[in-house]
Amino acid sequence: MPLPLADRVIQLAFDPGITPAGGGLPGLAVLKNVVNSINMFGIIAVVGALAVSLGVWAWGHHTGGHQAEANGKKGAIVAAGAALGLGAANGIVAFFSALGSQVH
Repeated sequence: MPLPLADRVIQLAFDPGITPAGGGLPGLAVLKNVVNSINMFGIIAVVGALAVSLGVWAWGHHTGGHQAEANGKKGAIVAAGAALGLGAANGIVAFFSALGSQVH
């Protein structure tokens, strides 16, 4: 026999009582260090990509290579967006985590 709608809604509203807690697992400090290193590697790679893209943009502009110039512009915009995302990753996750914890 199927459950009435009210009982199904109550089951959806069940609070399991799970909250994030630091220090619960061994190796958390190592994991944070690895993620920080990956983020730093990404930022360094973006600096290189931005330098190459700006060089291609300038080279395309001065040689009349319109496609190279356009690709350099696209690369510079993508690199700037990647830098923005990498730099804001911690804040974005913290914002949405705090927003998600307000849902009841």
